[in-house]
Amino acid sequence: MGQGLSIKKCDLRIIMNNSNHHTEEISTERLTVRRGQPFIITVSFSSPIHNYLKQLKRTFLSVQTGPQRSKADRTKVKFPISSLGDQKQWSARVEEQDPYFWTICVNTPANAPIGQYDLFLHAPKAYCLLGKFILLFNPWCRDDEVYLPNEAQRQEYILNQDGVIYWGTENEILAQPWDFGQFDVDIVDICFRLLDIGERYQRDKDHTQRKNPIYICRTVAAMMNCNLARRILIESGTRECYDGTPPSKWLGSSSILQQWATLQCQPVRYGQCSVFAAVMCSVLRCLGIPTRVVTGFTWAHNTNSNPNVNEHYDEDGTLLTPDKSARVWTFHVWNECWMSRKDLLPEYSGWQALDATCQKKSKGPSFCGPAPVQAIKEGDTEVDYDVCYFFAAMNAKCKVWIHKDDDILKPTFIYTKYTGNNISTKSVGSERCEDITHNYKYPEGSLQEKKVLDKVYRKTLQTISSRRKIISIPTAIEEQVNLFIHLQSKSSLILGQDIPLSTEMFNYSGREKAINLVLGIQSLHYNGVPIMQLWKEKFNFTIRNNEVKTLQVFVPHSRYGKELGKNRLLRLTAMLRDEDSYTYFAQEEISICDPPLTIEFPESVLLYQPSTVKISLLNPLTEPLEKCVIVVGGRGLIYRQRKYRLGSVQPKSTQDLQISFTPTEAGPRRLTAQLTCLQIQNLKSYKTINVAVA
Repeated sequence: MGQGLSIKKCDLRIIMNNSNHHTEEISTERLTVRRGQPFIITVSFSSPIHNYLKQLKRTFLSVQTGPQRSKADRTKVKFPISSLGDQKQWSARVEEQDPYFWTICVNTPANAPIGQYDLFLHAPKAYCLLGKFILLFNPWCRDDEVYLPNEAQRQEYILNQDGVIYWGTENEILAQPWDFGQFDVDIVDICFRLLDIGERYQRDKDHTQRKNPIYICRTVAAMMNCNLARRILIESGTRECYDGTPPSKWLGSSSILQQWATLQCQPVRYGQCSVFAAVMCSVLRCLGIPTRVVTGFTWAHNTNSNPNVNEHYDEDGTLLTPDKSARVWTFHVWNECWMSRKDLLPEYSGWQALDATCQKKSKGPSFCGPAPVQAIKEGDTEVDYDVCYFFAAMNAKCKVWIHKDDDILKPTFIYTKYTGNNISTKSVGSERCEDITHNYKYPEGSLQEKKVLDKVYRKTLQTISSRRKIISIPTAIEEQVNLFIHLQSKSSLILGQDIPLSTEMFNYSGREKAINLVLGIQSLHYNGVPIMQLWKEKFNFTIRNNEVKTLQVFVPHSRYGKELGKNRLLRLTAMLRDEDSYTYFAQEEISICDPPLTIEFPESVLLYQPSTVKISLLNPLTEPLEKCVIVVGGRGLIYRQRKYRLGSVQPKSTQDLQISFTPTEAGPRRLTAQLTCLQIQNLKSYKTINVAVA
């Protein structure tokens, strides 16, 4: 090779670099780095380099990414090796050198496109591939748009693989474990494959867009559920899932993503909003965007930005959903992603709401976001990225109408449902539920809330009115309201318990009234669509003027236990009609909780030391639990998932399962157990133990 460089090998220093870039959990065999932060390589020569400075002036590095690499769009960049380098752009400097090797520090710009790169060396009579590396977003870098200044939050929203997803009702928030698995085998490759397909679907060949976290978020969201051909998941809706996995059975994201890749990128069956959000959280965390999963209770879906929502019931209190969709969901799950918004005003930087669940929209993909959470709170609906959709979903007023047998709609009185309650996410560094409702709205009844609502209603009322008529209750009719009804039950019950219903009625009409009361219970899907009417009973009585009448009813488990549905949600309704044909309505939603599946660790668990854990199942029913199977898993505690068959668990009894394990990773480690039997599907429990170093 004459006077040229004779390259013997290149050491990418993978272990050291990946550790410095917080990517060692992704791989210890492939170089994976974060943009805006240098990495070190060592180039060895097969013959000595005597004229170092002369060779250095003629030596360059280059990086290439994407299918159509070009200098014009910066997907192919050539840069010199110097003694200084430049932290703001692609550059390199020699840190150490002797005749047989150079140690080179490579700088990547904080706005470089993420992706899989090739690294080349150029010199007289020498041109070779030094190696390949993966470049990710960098929340540790101040110049990166996803920079997150708090280290505890970086640990939580990028590196933590153990998640908690909240569900249930606004009065009883329940938790289920989720394994994000963003650093599992092949996941980073699947994430980039997902981006490739999403870009082809959108006919976008410009890889420079991958420098923009907004673009990445929208591409990933579209691939979750909206790309009809090759999306990640198919939404279950209200269908049975005999030809796939029910959404409630999934324990983590990596099995879904790996199944999608194995199926040649055909959609996995099935998902719902919580699964979409959990998988999207895994993908975005893997790519380096700080992300969390958020749940809101009483969510107005597909409002088309209308802050007024209507629900229709028949005269017996049964919710009517002829199109198999409900206007108000019991709960809904979406994501928040952290980034600066250079395309918007500075105050809109920070958390951005991103919802992969399909929305009915007039144009564009059917997901929503990323919408600045601050813009949602302030009612700045003119800001793009679907702020108006999020605002309406969280601030809608729902009126209830009675669909009479003659097809006439009549309004009910007193009852108004308000949406966007108890917005919750997992807190940083613990499994505690954190209420973040204050991030999305001002305190209820406050002056700030009134100002925001007035501002939004003024901006939207004219638009909505021109599109369709807003139904409202005439003032003349509202003046006739002179009865009060209140429905109450326990916010949650253990499976097998009877449901106590308390209905309180107050007559202040000035005269005695004859009353007809219909109480009912319906099982619900999480999206508010009723499964079936489980119980109904009618009562007739009179109430004297200024009398408070209380009716207590107990509905036995035998009346509701067989058709609860996967989410075990019940809607309790009370329909009160007086002799003047006015209708009063009250509603309550409750959760039927699964029986306890408890996990007990010993007081101390040591790394690489055998230990045991006890899992106990209580059967609260008056019948045996048949064909019980428990699946147990835990990263760093148990290698792969284990399945245990318990057979039958007798009524009102407890059965214990002792499991031996040897932890292979120190620190906080979570064990997850999932029970399935004939009577109960996908009961999940979890517990975290700190594994100490012996």
